[in-house]
Amino acid sequence: MTAALKEALALHIPDPSHELVQVVRGRRSGLAITIAIHSTALGPAAGGCRIAHYPDPAAAIADALRLAAAMTEKNALAGLDHGGAKAVVALPTTTRLTGAERTALLHDLGDAIESLGGRYIAGPDVGSSPVDMSVIGERTTHVCCRPVEDGGSGDSSFHTARGTLAALGAVADEAFGSPELAGRTFGVIGLGAVGAHVARLLDRAGARLVVTDINPATRSLAEELGATWVDPDTAIATEVDILVPAALGGLLTARTVPLLRCAAVAGPANNQLDEPATARLLAARGILWAPDVVVSAGGVIHATGVEFRRESEEQLSERLAGIAATLRQVFHTARTHQTTPADAAAELAGQRVRQGASQSAHGAVLPLVSWAAGPRQPEPPTFHPTTQKS
Repeated sequence: MTAALKEALALHIPDPSHELVQVVRGRRSGLAITIAIHSTALGPAAGGCRIAHYPDPAAAIADALRLAAAMTEKNALAGLDHGGAKAVVALPTTTRLTGAERTALLHDLGDAIESLGGRYIAGPDVGSSPVDMSVIGERTTHVCCRPVEDGGSGDSSFHTARGTLAALGAVADEAFGSPELAGRTFGVIGLGAVGAHVARLLDRAGARLVVTDINPATRSLAEELGATWVDPDTAIATEVDILVPAALGGLLTARTVPLLRCAAVAGPANNQLDEPATARLLAARGILWAPDVVVSAGGVIHATGVEFRRESEEQLSERLAGIAATLRQVFHTARTHQTTPADAAAELAGQRVRQGASQSAHGAVLPLVSWAAGPRQPEPPTFHPTTQKS
């Protein structure tokens, strides 16, 4: 076990329950690739490939662990037969890799994914794209969301936004007694691939918009939609009905929660809470928080539906609309048990994962492999941190 892995487990993850954590040094790129598989109790673990700069190796490993655990909850709450996993590549600088260097890294990723024999199905995430999935797919079959012309389901960002819109209806209903979005004010933080789609969908629904992004070029979208632009540094304190985090995670902290001037927070950004205790701070202020693992599930619902379940557009639309029903169940459970939506979502997800583990133990085992690659005998879950060189 590397020193970075020990530090990540000791300092950042109080109770690691992952089946496998693997750190590989890419033989072409020389970059560290962390793959964390949290659970395969429901089926092969699905999660994105994040390529980003981290301050140190432990931070990258800790992020992979957190994101993998969140994917288990996301897939379970979405009713998918998949566990949760994540791949994280730690870049030495903020400079994006291009050309031959990028191809080398993506091939290294493909080799690392392939070595797991189908326990992990990869997709795009921060820093990677559908086109990148095609390059990774040159080294492994266990990848999804390649461009449509390459036989994949394409960019999932619009479908993540569709699911977010369904979630916002449930949040408005819980917070204001009506799912109607028209006339409500939404503060969208982050106008990237998903956030821009969310803003456009809200505009079509008749909502009032306050938007921001660290990229000043996105201000043109605010002008296009007639939205109010605010400075990124003050956006979290802007008075809105519902705040919609749509950028990177960690927005909600002990420092930022007191600044909020909204009735609810609900958005597609992953890992919005810096730590579990922050959910209780939101509840103490009477601010409704919709767990991001529910809100952001549209992308994985669509990708797995198209590529693995071969579902029709009508079936996919029903699944995306079902995100609202899941959130209502989470809110009902939280009220009934006088707990936070975060705890309620974790409990509901845990119930399904435990049920899947019980079925596996009695022989009703879901295949731990991508459908495209054929069946394979499942391996018993073990926590197995390793460092490998290829």
